[in-house]
Amino acid sequence: MNDIDEQLREIIPRLRRFAVSLTRNPSSADDLVQACLERALSSWGDKRPEGDLRAWLFSILYRQFLDAHRRSRRYARMLEFFTGRDDAQPSVERTVIAQSTLQAFDQLNTEQRALLLWVSVEGLSYKEVAEILDVPVGTVMSRLSRARQALRQLSDGEIARPSLRRLK
Repeated sequence: MNDIDEQLREIIPRLRRFAVSLTRNPSSADDLVQACLERALSSWGDKRPEGDLRAWLFSILYRQFLDAHRRSRRYARMLEFFTGRDDAQPSVERTVIAQSTLQAFDQLNTEQRALLLWVSVEGLSYKEVAEILDVPVGTVMSRLSRARQALRQLSDGEIARPSLRRLK
């Protein structure tokens, strides 16, 4: 185990240097290296004994970076979707509208939220969504239209919640 500790101590500065080159931010690089080491230690049993430790750690770090980058792009697209643009300092009015829209979005049913996220945030085509749901493209289009309409109505305050019929 001491041999592994020594190898890790030797590799950490190299991992950090690589992380800084990817993130261009020292504190983000430190977070990335930490996440990499946590992932490596938690999946130590999956490592091939004959494999190169350095290459394994670099691949984990790079995958962690790509995952984080995808998550941040997804968040930026979602923010842009709800605010209507990608401003660093949105106006108070836009912030209130975005918060209202997010609250309305949370009130949608699961299928409607998924459809809006897949098409508007993830950028999937109608055909791709139809394949995911195993329905015709026209069905996706009509469901998406209803989801957008429900979101507009909820965010404009036209309906408080989907109404339920009372049965006698």
